Amino acid sequence: MTVGQFKAKFSEVLEKVLQGESIGITFGKNKKKVAALIPYKKYIKKTNFKLGLLEGKASFKIHKDFKISDEEFLAL
Repeated sequence: MTVGQFKAKFSEVLEKVLQGESIGITFGKNKKKVAALIPYKKYIKKTNFKLGLLEGKASFKIHKDFKISDEEFLAL
């Protein structure tokens, strides 16, 4: 959907997202994909990471209060 369509149908779009639908937003003459609206539950879904050589031998958990700044993340 274009930005104009999104603006004109904002409430309807949010209702679709609440019902579980994901919506793509495009911009400009070329309709470049710029954003995606997804239900919050999909955004925060649990992600499993493979630990490579330690798979099946070790595990880790990231606590809910864990925070890292962009600068700290980029320095890794």
